[in-house]
Amino acid sequence: MTNARTGAGLASTATRAILRRLPLAATLIGLGLAVWLVATNDTTAIGAAFARIGPLGLAAIVLVRMVILLLCGLGWACLLDRIAAVPQAAFVILRFVREGINTLLPVASVGGDIVGGRLLTFWGAAGTFAAASILVDLLIQSGALVAFAVVGVVLLHQVPGEEATLLAQWASHALIAMTIVLAAFFAFQRAGALRRLTNLVGDLGRRFTRDGGGADTETKPGAPAQAGDVQDALDRVWAAGRRRPLLWSTVLHVAAWFLGAVEIWIALVCLGVEGAGLADAIVIEALTQAIKAMAFPVPSGLGIQEGGFVLVGGLFGLDAGTALALSLVKRVPDVVLGLPALMVWQSLEARRGTVI
Repeated sequence: MTNARTGAGLASTATRAILRRLPLAATLIGLGLAVWLVATNDTTAIGAAFARIGPLGLAAIVLVRMVILLLCGLGWACLLDRIAAVPQAAFVILRFVREGINTLLPVASVGGDIVGGRLLTFWGAAGTFAAASILVDLLIQSGALVAFAVVGVVLLHQVPGEEATLLAQWASHALIAMTIVLAAFFAFQRAGALRRLTNLVGDLGRRFTRDGGGADTETKPGAPAQAGDVQDALDRVWAAGRRRPLLWSTVLHVAAWFLGAVEIWIALVCLGVEGAGLADAIVIEALTQAIKAMAFPVPSGLGIQEGGFVLVGGLFGLDAGTALALSLVKRVPDVVLGLPALMVWQSLEARRGTVI
């Protein structure tokens, strides 16, 4: 039994070490891909295309991104409406923080969401409801992306050419796979799987404790909330009587995704791309965001986003340099809004334990 425990402990330590290093490794790989894409194309053309956007164009894109994050924050707030007494402003602020962490730090694209859920407790929200709200928010946000991507694929079918047809077919298969994953995630939340998983782990832990000659432990008052409590919180968020706030959250997230296409449209207009319309922008935004979402372990989709723009942009006559400039433009709001968000995060951490 001792050898078994030692082996299990070593395996667990190795797994944790790998998981800790995975985001950094993914960052380096993505950064390498991004550098390769830029280096193998005309950097002068990329810079010239980026410069054509101009300060006003970039300011407009940043403003649109602010509205997007505002809608996402309000959509998150809907999930705890009349459940937790947290002001909507807190959700909006923390939505900016979540985005800043996800886009600027070497963490997987859900790292900021985990931090955001913890920070929500600074406003007095119970940890279980904060965790439940993040799980449901991620599910609704991803479901809204699938709906947005479906619209993009439908519009892509109208684009002539064999490449567009092949990409539409590939995207359709990818969306089917994403839908299956999201359905499984929804079932996990609604079927009480989290509670059963917690009970199973607890039973195994108690069994090993007894085998080792130790006494069973009891839950002490004031102990941290268990995952079973998170399942209770999920049941409360998903309750049948809360269909209206869930619907509003979905609508706000769908609107946010479509506003992302406005960023693309503004950039295309500033670039002087002839015949660039909102439908083209929806296709580009929908497919690149879907590609980026599928590569969520890569922080901020480094390299993945750039490759997606080159792939999809070519269908609309964009050369690689212009497509890469378009991707760089999309990263401007990441930095402009992300850096202040990180400062807010550090300020909140410094005031940890203070109810705001």
